[in-house]
Formats: sequence, structure tokens, C-alpha cells
Amino acid sequence: MLNGGLLRIREGLLQIKPAERNVAHYILENPAEVVRLSVKELAEKSSSSQAAITRMCKNLGLDGFQELKIRIAGDLQLSAQTDEDFKEIRSSDSLPTLIESVSINNIYSIRETLKILDETSVQRAVEALTRAKRIDFFGVGASQLIALDAQQKFMRINKYCTAFADSHQQLTAAVTLTQDDVAFGISYSGETRQVIAAIREAKALGATTIGLTRFGNNPLSNLVDICLPVVSRESDIRSAATSSRIAQLNIIDILFMGVAAQNYEQSVHYLRETRHVVRQEFHKTSF
Repeated sequence: MLNGGLLRIREGLLQIKPAERNVAHYILENPAEVVRLSVKELAEKSSSSQAAITRMCKNLGLDGFQELKIRIAGDLQLSAQTDEDFKEIRSSDSLPTLIESVSINNIYSIRETLKILDETSVQRAVEALTRAKRIDFFGVGASQLIALDAQQKFMRINKYCTAFADSHQQLTAAVTLTQDDVAFGISYSGETRQVIAAIREAKALGATTIGLTRFGNNPLSNLVDICLPVVSRESDIRSAATSSRIAQLNIIDILFMGVAAQNYEQSVHYLRETRHVVRQEFHKTSF
């Protein structure tokens, strides 16, 4: 079932042109009504124009107003099936409430991200990672933890990759990449200067560039060859990178499984070998 129409509008609200914001706000305030309207009727009710509606749909990555209506209808159906939505964290929350809220927010971010994750982009990323002779993951702060997780996973199936924490090393690595390699930038904001610098250098040398970042236009998404968007509604505790990190890790898992499936027997062999050597060395009962 297609969905994610309301999400695309909400996440792209600050980036769409002023002429398109009237219709965007009207849709968000009246989703159930909009699915029954024609383009002409929506233009009249939102004090907009049919051309602005069409442009907005295109800017949101949709084929047109009809696809937007189908996705909004899917959103409404899903909303009726579940009451789980983003939970604001408050200082007065009890521990049981915090446990429930954090867990629901993590689930929410994964679910919302899946609504806007393009299967074609995922397939392109899997193919690029499968072909790559070398993969460099670039991230700073919390995003660097995602990069390390990705390196650990792909290394286990014999993919040569790096995830340097030092920004000088990241830049040095980037300028040694070739057309046979992949530069994978991770930045939820899409504005991390060190990551963008590394991706820009790698792209100039012909490496395939992939970005894992928030949904919508930002410096990283506009720079890379393949963009994998993430959705997260973190507020005052944003710097802790909580639910956005979970959504990013989920995409890394999807890519890892996708690459492993391309050479299933070989991947299983390396996974067994790496597990065996670690268990043999570090799970001994005596020293």
C-alpha cells in the first residue's frame, strides 16, 4: 500500500517555494477532504493554482497529484490502524513512560523512513556496494558510530572498507578513492562540513557517492549520486541522535543484507569464519 504523502509534505515544508506553501498547509490540515478533491478544486480551496500543486508534487518526488492522493489515503488508513505516534520526552515523565516513549519513537522513525525510502535507490546502492573494491564510510559524532557499525558489518563479508574517526584521515582516504570505489557519507542534518568535503573529493575522482541523511534537500543529498533518506522527529534532545540513529542503523542493515544476498554462499562462508575465529579466541573458558 502506497503511503507517505503527508510525511513528504511535512518534511519538505520549509524547502518548497512560498507559492506552494498554501496548498501544502491546506493538505496537512484537511487530508481526508483532499483525497476527494480534483486539482482544480484543491487550487480554489487553498487559494493556490493548479500549476503550484503540480510543481509541489514534483518537488516532493511524486509523479503528480493523483499519486499524492493515493499516498495520503494510505496514510489515513494506517493512522486508523495504529495510535502510535511520536512521543515528546518531558522532564516529569516516569521511568515506565520514558521506556514506552523512547521505544515508540524508535519504531516511529523506522516506520516513517520506510514510507519515503525509494526501492530503486536502495537497489542502486546495493549494486554499487557489491561492485565496490573499497568502501569508505564518512561520519562525524553520532554519525561516526553508524559508520563504524557499517564497517564492522561489511568487513565480515570480506568487503574492504574504512570508517576513520579523524576528519583529516577521512579527507586523506577520500582523495585516494577511484571509479571502482564507493564513498558513503552519513549525516542526519546533511550539513556536516567534514563529511561533505570528503564526499566532494571522492566524487571528483569518479567514486560512486551515497548519502544517508534526512529527507529533503540539503547539501549532502544534493551532492551524492544516490541518496537514502531518513525521517526522525527529534526535538530538544536532538543532539543525542536517538531515533534518527536507529533509523540509520536500520538502513545500514538493509544494505548489508542486500549485498550479502548478492553472493549468498560466499557471504555465509565469511560470516561463519569470522564468527568461528572470534569465538575460538575470546570465548575460551580458561586463559
